[in-house]
Amino acid sequence: MSIRTDFEKREESFLALAGCKSSESRGRIVPEDPCPIRTAFQRDRDRIVYSNAFRRLKHKTQVFLSPLGDHYRTRLTHTLEVAEIARTISRAMRLNEDLAEAIALGHDLGHTPFGHGGEIALKEIYSPSFSHNDQSLRVVDYLENKGKGLNLTYEVRDGILKHSKGFGDIIPQEPKDMASTTEGCIVRISDILAYLNHDLDDAVRSGVIKPEQIPQSCTSVLGHTHSERATNMIRDIVFSSRGKDGEITLQMSDKILSAILKLRQFLYDNVYRSPQVHKEFLKAKKILSELYSYFMENEDQFKTQLIIMEMDEISKDQPMDRVVCDFIASMTDRYAMNLYEKLFLPSPLV
Repeated sequence: MSIRTDFEKREESFLALAGCKSSESRGRIVPEDPCPIRTAFQRDRDRIVYSNAFRRLKHKTQVFLSPLGDHYRTRLTHTLEVAEIARTISRAMRLNEDLAEAIALGHDLGHTPFGHGGEIALKEIYSPSFSHNDQSLRVVDYLENKGKGLNLTYEVRDGILKHSKGFGDIIPQEPKDMASTTEGCIVRISDILAYLNHDLDDAVRSGVIKPEQIPQSCTSVLGHTHSERATNMIRDIVFSSRGKDGEITLQMSDKILSAILKLRQFLYDNVYRSPQVHKEFLKAKKILSELYSYFMENEDQFKTQLIIMEMDEISKDQPMDRVVCDFIASMTDRYAMNLYEKLFLPSPLV
């Protein structure tokens, strides 16, 4: 018996009926021999962590563009916080922690530089249908590994695609919006629990809002600190959810859910749409728009950049606008700013 099969047997004895067992995965697009040590979902997690796209997350904006302080969140630290929350909830419910972690670690791989400002820019200059969750799936299916992709399992790919909610329901009601696994649904919830907490934390740190501005109806229910809010939110989803006939219905108490929705609205009104944040997003949109136009018109220089980004293999048999979009979405904030400076700003003579 291999180490993997021994672990799969332990899953069968421990996981709740609603948990997704590694041995029952719907498989990969390209069939592979199983690993003798790692389960299918453990293998997916490792492939994501070792990917170029994952490493680039450390220099991609969460909310505040190019922050000077060391304590602001980046897209990478956001991802790690989502993974930690998803694992905690999954462990408490006896679900598959490895699956939840793999989905969480991969959910933002396709996010643009400059946060949602970059995403809006690509919607305007490339296609209205562009979305970071679709792009994240494209990263793991195609862009990574020089056009071969990571060949992840169906369950991880599905969870990555279905993680995004925008301003929609925290717990979706429509089947088309729900991941096929409970673990995937948990990642969707964990994503919002993470960003509500840390974006509020960073907004206070930056001075965009003051602690006394936060609605008392939120703090009295959720707590006054990051730790208190996270603890109360996680406990509520764990203890409010219900299991029946081998399925778990994820839900939150009316009191906690109402406070979360109020907090989200407060952040949208006072942080994400604040003048301080918005004016920086406008600058970011200008950078990405001009880079996009430049490379659409200068194919030779674009090929050089693809080689630098280790993306030259993906340009074959792909429309030019699709390749430029993939390139722009893959850049980090600093790479985009440095490239913009090199291409459009005058250089001093030496």
